[in-house]
Amino acid sequence: MAQPSSSASVLTGLLAERDAPVEALAADAGRVAEACHAMAARFHAGGKLIVFGTGLQATDAQHVSVEFVHPVIVGKRALPALSLTADVATLTGIADHEGIDEVFAHQLGLLADPGDIALGISADGRCASVLRGLEEAHRRGLLTVALTGGDGGALAVSPAVAHALVARSTDPRVVKEVHVTTYHILWELTHVFLEQPGVLGPAVVL
Repeated sequence: MAQPSSSASVLTGLLAERDAPVEALAADAGRVAEACHAMAARFHAGGKLIVFGTGLQATDAQHVSVEFVHPVIVGKRALPALSLTADVATLTGIADHEGIDEVFAHQLGLLADPGDIALGISADGRCASVLRGLEEAHRRGLLTVALTGGDGGALAVSPAVAHALVARSTDPRVVKEVHVTTYHILWELTHVFLEQPGVLGPAVVL
């Protein structure tokens, strides 16, 4: 059994692993604000949010969607959002006929409107289906936002991604923790902009 001092040392090390990624997120405050401003402008114009990811990020997509549709903070406005990961029959049917890389792009082709927002989530930025989804969304005129990790991967450098927010860690657990914080900030700051619609005009520069 570990001694209290040993356990404290381990805990200190675990917390320290999270310091740099959180500090990097704070340093990216300008990028986060730009993404939120763009999202708020799309919502203000009647757009909806479409979220997707694979594996653990599939549950993140559902988490993001319900946050917008059913705000837990009293008085906050509900906003239209949906996750492309919730319907197993649709996902497996598309994967069988179109290929696994097309599971999100195919749905976006049917469900998305040009004024919508596409948010793709990948722990390392190398998920082919998320990249294809964002490419299709960009082709259709959607605002594209990516949450990724590590060095950002292909998502961070893709011309199809308007806003790439990177959790700078190679530990997938830390990446997920930073992503949860990031999308809660996206939710909250988007609402801040929507509560001040005068800042949503095209002439406004953050």
